[in-house]
Amino acid sequence: MRNLIAQEPINLGEEPLRGIGPLGLEGKRAWEGGLVFNKFISSAIGLMTIIATIWFIFLVIAGAYGIMSAGGDKAQLEAARKRLTSGITGFVVVIMAVFIIRFIGSLLGLEDILNPAYLIDVISPK
Repeated sequence: MRNLIAQEPINLGEEPLRGIGPLGLEGKRAWEGGLVFNKFISSAIGLMTIIATIWFIFLVIAGAYGIMSAGGDKAQLEAARKRLTSGITGFVVVIMAVFIIRFIGSLLGLEDILNPAYLIDVISPK
């Protein structure tokens, strides 16, 4: 038995391999790819910071509620205190991440390490 369906040409339209959404380069020049990448990275970092902030608020509220409802139980009080401590520590790490990355970049001699388009342009061979 022969399968003739696999041999039929499929019309994919005029431009079948177009990008989708804001990450596509429709109507842009090739050199703007780095700018699109910067925008994507910036949006991803912003989203992760918002998620970390919401998680921090949740941990602080849960830790404070745990302290208030401990009722003298040392185990519950310690668990709530650990929750508060981990929330504050995590939030400080998220805030300090930018400064840590800049510090590492200055140690490596890459002053603009948070700008991936510039970094790729500097590192790539001419």
